[in-house]
Amino acid sequence: MVITLLDIVHIFVCCFLMFVVLLQQGKGGGMGAAFGGGATQQVFGGRGAGNILTRATAVCAAIFMLTSVSLAYLSSSGDRAMKQRIVEEQRKGKGNEGTRIRAKPKASAAPEGAPGADGK
Repeated sequence: MVITLLDIVHIFVCCFLMFVVLLQQGKGGGMGAAFGGGATQQVFGGRGAGNILTRATAVCAAIFMLTSVSLAYLSSSGDRAMKQRIVEEQRKGKGNEGTRIRAKPKASAAPEGAPGADGK
Protein backbone atom coordinates (compact mmCIF):
# COMPACT_ATOMS: atom_id res chain seq x y z
CA MET A 1 0.00 0.00 0.00
CA VAL A 2 2.73 2.44 1.00
CA ILE A 3 4.91 1.53 -1.97
CA THR A 4 2.01 2.07 -4.37
CA LEU A 5 1.28 5.47 -2.85
CA LEU A 6 4.96 6.45 -3.05
CA ASP A 7 5.07 5.28 -6.68
CA ILE A 8 2.10 7.47 -7.56
CA VAL A 9 3.52 10.52 -5.76
CA HIS A 10 6.95 9.91 -7.31
CA ILE A 11 5.61 9.75 -10.87
CA PHE A 12 3.36 12.80 -10.36
CA VAL A 13 6.22 14.86 -8.89
CA CYS A 14 8.54 13.74 -11.69
CA CYS A 15 6.10 14.90 -14.38
CA PHE A 16 5.38 18.16 -12.55
CA LEU A 17 9.11 18.78 -12.10
CA MET A 18 9.70 18.36 -15.84
CA PHE A 19 6.82 20.73 -16.57
CA VAL A 20 8.09 23.39 -14.13
CA VAL A 21 11.64 23.19 -15.44
CA LEU A 22 10.46 23.55 -19.03
CA LEU A 23 8.35 26.60 -18.12
CA GLN A 24 11.28 28.47 -16.62
CA GLN A 25 12.70 31.18 -18.75
CA GLY A 26 16.41 30.76 -19.30
CA LYS A 27 18.91 33.29 -20.58
CA GLY A 28 17.90 32.51 -24.16
CA GLY A 29 14.16 32.45 -23.53
CA GLY A 30 13.82 28.65 -23.68
CA MET A 31 10.50 26.85 -23.58
CA GLY A 32 9.12 29.37 -21.11
CA ALA A 33 8.81 31.93 -23.88
CA ALA A 34 7.17 29.41 -26.19
CA PHE A 35 4.49 28.58 -23.60
CA GLY A 36 3.60 32.16 -22.86
CA GLY A 37 6.59 33.55 -21.00
CA GLY A 38 5.52 37.08 -21.92
CA ALA A 39 2.06 36.55 -20.45
CA THR A 40 3.50 35.40 -17.11
CA GLN A 41 5.57 38.57 -16.91
CA GLN A 42 2.40 40.64 -17.29
CA VAL A 43 0.56 38.65 -14.60
CA PHE A 44 3.32 38.18 -12.03
CA GLY A 45 5.57 41.09 -12.87
CA GLY A 46 9.11 40.98 -14.20
CA ARG A 47 10.57 38.70 -11.50
CA GLY A 48 7.46 37.27 -9.83
CA ALA A 49 7.01 34.23 -12.07
CA GLY A 50 10.70 33.40 -11.82
CA ASN A 51 10.53 33.27 -8.04
CA ILE A 52 7.41 31.09 -8.04
CA LEU A 53 8.84 28.69 -10.61
CA THR A 54 12.19 28.57 -8.82
CA ARG A 55 10.50 27.71 -5.52
CA ALA A 56 8.26 25.14 -7.20
CA THR A 57 11.34 23.54 -8.77
CA ALA A 58 13.13 23.37 -5.42
CA VAL A 59 10.10 21.89 -3.64
CA CYS A 60 9.51 19.33 -6.41
CA ALA A 61 13.18 18.38 -6.46
CA ALA A 62 13.19 17.84 -2.69
CA ILE A 63 10.03 15.70 -2.83
CA PHE A 64 11.45 13.76 -5.78
CA MET A 65 14.65 13.00 -3.87
CA LEU A 66 12.75 11.96 -0.73
CA THR A 67 10.45 9.62 -2.65
CA SER A 68 13.44 8.16 -4.52
CA VAL A 69 15.31 7.39 -1.30
CA SER A 70 12.14 6.05 0.35
CA LEU A 71 11.38 3.72 -2.55
CA ALA A 72 14.97 2.48 -2.63
CA TYR A 73 14.89 1.77 1.11
CA LEU A 74 11.55 -0.02 0.94
CA SER A 75 12.61 -2.15 -2.02
CA SER A 76 15.82 -3.19 -0.25
CA SER A 77 13.93 -4.12 2.94
CA GLY A 78 12.55 -7.15 1.11
CA ASP A 79 16.10 -8.19 0.25
CA ARG A 80 17.12 -7.89 3.91
CA ALA A 81 14.21 -10.05 5.02
CA MET A 82 15.08 -12.69 2.43
CA LYS A 83 18.74 -12.71 3.47
CA GLN A 84 17.75 -13.06 7.12
CA ARG A 85 15.46 -15.99 6.30
CA ILE A 86 18.25 -17.71 4.33
CA VAL A 87 20.68 -17.29 7.22
CA GLU A 88 18.14 -18.72 9.68
CA GLU A 89 17.50 -21.71 7.42
CA GLN A 90 21.23 -22.36 7.14
CA ARG A 91 21.58 -22.27 10.90
CA LYS A 92 18.78 -24.83 11.27
CA GLY A 93 20.41 -27.07 8.65
CA LYS A 94 17.77 -26.75 5.95
CA GLY A 95 19.94 -24.87 3.47
CA ASN A 96 22.64 -27.47 2.73
CA GLU A 97 22.15 -27.45 -1.03
CA GLY A 98 25.32 -25.52 -1.73
CA THR A 99 27.66 -27.12 0.83
CA ARG A 100 30.39 -29.56 -0.12
CA ILE A 101 30.26 -33.15 1.06
CA ARG A 102 33.56 -34.92 1.66
CA ALA A 103 33.96 -38.22 -0.12
CA LYS A 104 34.81 -41.23 2.07
CA PRO A 105 38.27 -42.65 1.29
CA LYS A 106 38.19 -46.09 -0.33
CA ALA A 107 39.82 -49.02 1.52
CA SER A 108 41.53 -50.48 -1.53
CA ALA A 109 41.88 -49.46 -5.11
CA ALA A 110 41.03 -52.93 -6.54
CA PRO A 111 38.15 -55.15 -5.46
CA GLU A 112 38.84 -58.41 -3.60
CA GLY A 113 39.56 -61.41 -5.78
CA ALA A 114 40.82 -59.29 -8.64
CA PRO A 115 44.36 -59.82 -9.83
CA GLY A 116 46.75 -57.53 -7.98
CA ALA A 117 44.41 -56.97 -5.05
CA ASP A 118 46.68 -58.81 -2.61
CA GLY A 119 49.75 -56.96 -3.77
CA LYS A 120 51.19 -59.77 -6.03
